[in-house]
Amino acid sequence: MPTVRNSLRFILNDEDIELSDVPATQTLLDFLRLGKRLRGSKEGCAEGDCGACTVLVGRLSGGRLVYETVNACIRFTASLHGCHVVTVEHLSRPGDALHPVQQAMVEFHGSQCGFCTPGIVMSLYGLWMRRPDPTRPEVEEALQGNLCRCTGYAPIVRAGGAISTYGSLATDPLVAERETMTARLSALADGARVELGAGRDRVIIPADLDDLAEVYGANPEAVIVAGATDVGLWVTKFMRPIGPVVFIAHLAELHRIEASAEGITLGAGVTYSEAREPVLERFPQLAELWSRIGGGQVRNMGTVGGNIANGSPIGDTPPPLIALGARVTLRRGGERRSVALEDFFIAYGRQDRQPGEFVESVFIPSLPAGEHLAVYKITKRRDEDISALCGAFRIGLDDTGQVASARIAFGGMAATPKRARAVEAALVGRPWDDAAVEAGVAAFPEDYQPITDMRASAEYRMLTAQNLLRRFFLETQGEAQRLERGAA
Repeated sequence: MPTVRNSLRFILNDEDIELSDVPATQTLLDFLRLGKRLRGSKEGCAEGDCGACTVLVGRLSGGRLVYETVNACIRFTASLHGCHVVTVEHLSRPGDALHPVQQAMVEFHGSQCGFCTPGIVMSLYGLWMRRPDPTRPEVEEALQGNLCRCTGYAPIVRAGGAISTYGSLATDPLVAERETMTARLSALADGARVELGAGRDRVIIPADLDDLAEVYGANPEAVIVAGATDVGLWVTKFMRPIGPVVFIAHLAELHRIEASAEGITLGAGVTYSEAREPVLERFPQLAELWSRIGGGQVRNMGTVGGNIANGSPIGDTPPPLIALGARVTLRRGGERRSVALEDFFIAYGRQDRQPGEFVESVFIPSLPAGEHLAVYKITKRRDEDISALCGAFRIGLDDTGQVASARIAFGGMAATPKRARAVEAALVGRPWDDAAVEAGVAAFPEDYQPITDMRASAEYRMLTAQNLLRRFFLETQGEAQRLERGAA
């Protein structure tokens, strides 16, 4: 058993923070505004949508210090162990000169009422550190998670592309002091387990992956929190007590990514942002879906493993992962077992997971050459919206043009992410043509009986799902025709 310490340590701007009394449900935003009187970060939605609370969180990843934008309204204070939190107040320069991001916002009239401005400044700051000379699409993507009712975004986008006009990234404090901050954060990583509080306010931060297995085995009633992009709303919207809580975002073993000819393995703590490049390199068909999973703040916090373990019927990643034949590795203590992802979801709110057992990793097999794959996310607005339904289609054809294999999965059409086995059966063994597609369309009611809710009616969901199969067919035909024209 590792050493147990009863205090949480992180760095806030340039201040060393050590806390021994942190409620399990305290958000970073409340800590900043109420505890530290840092009120630049605002609460607009309390659910990670509007971005008014955006701050930067720096963490060590493979010995390298990485800064990412996060939503302070749903990020729990206790999850910040070993991190560097940077708020808008830390951007000031000697002589009270404006930071280049702030100066660009002034020069391009990017602020009107000003409520959302600090969050926008921090999102642009995070982008500037990654891309000193960003393209317009990169600026627009960086602002996906920031809502502004006043400006129409055009002046903000122009400001985001002009930041380097007002200063050099090389002289920015977070860049110039990176080695010093890396050393300070390394000193906080002492290999100890952190335990705070008791009962509903009990917080456990395991020392490593093996310690997590021990802790969760002894406390199977605890809630495991990685990114909190869903659990945060349990607290801010539903006022649910969630303790005891085991925080795992810091565990390096859960951030591993391994690629081989057979496929790619993602540790359960790999965020959407971390997974993006390796996943899209292997499965470029997922590019549009990946860029529409929340905003940048959500993708920096949320994890693929959490999206699976949460078991939501409208999670974005399960449908394509089921279509690709993904498997999850579950761990309890020192024991592990592998389960097909489609079998992991049993019923609404129920997964094939025993007490004390947690998702350790997910394996995504490579797509065989020549097979067709597409994913469609249907929402009321394009960016930062929860799916009304999400459909994933994978078809393999034989040399004669007949459907040799089919894997189709949907979210938002049933109580769990679910395969369309009747639709698949209607397609397999037939020529991949209009008649086969219409047979598949007719089979949808055998697989799904969707409900009506605030996001869509049952009738809309069913018709849209059927039309997505038609769309997929037409797109595969267009792809074949382009290849034929290229060969000619």
